Amino acid sequence: MYSRNRALIFEHIKEHAKIYLFMIILFLTGIIFGAIIVNSMHFIQKQDLFFYLERFFGQIVNEHGIENNIILKESFLYHAKYLFLLFLLGLSVIGLPLIWVLLYVKGLVIGFSVGFLVNQLGIKGLLLASLSIAPQNVIIIPIYIIAGSVAMIFSLILLGKLFSRRPSESIVQPFSRYAGAFVLLVGISFLASIVEAYVANNSMTLLIQSLYE
Repeated sequence: MYSRNRALIFEHIKEHAKIYLFMIILFLTGIIFGAIIVNSMHFIQKQDLFFYLERFFGQIVNEHGIENNIILKESFLYHAKYLFLLFLLGLSVIGLPLIWVLLYVKGLVIGFSVGFLVNQLGIKGLLLASLSIAPQNVIIIPIYIIAGSVAMIFSLILLGKLFSRRPSESIVQPFSRYAGAFVLLVGISFLASIVEAYVANNSMTLLIQSLYE
């Protein structure tokens, strides 16, 4: 059973390799442009944004961090909503461009966040990004790329059926696989939320306290 499922997964990836590659490039483009935006910001804009960042650091130092359970809940709800939105967009052909936009924006946010920390704090910012942003994103980035790719594939299947000479061909089986894939991805995203709440959050809190106390 395991070997059969693994073979099906490899066959699926091989068949849709161009779509997965397109999504990876789209995401990386977002990261690059996020970093470029940081460098193109005016000094005053950076100072204003850094002011709010320092207030956040101050709250962490004074309140000894944010509760792990709160981070876990908010993180998982965010990922679940994001994946559900991708799922819904994949159900319609017109949602295809929005899938691209969502994935690009996700990369843009990560690129901007890391770029801004490094730009303002140097090595300390790189260390902070490595501890607070990287751990959960090692898991969640592949999830989003896979989710966007699967949504795009299903959207293209629907588009193909619109122009198919066999309109009576059932959509039930492709839809069941599509829904099952997203249920699995939501489940894995919970693991990313656990990492964010109990690994990244604790590491970030200890680092900020050591730097600002």
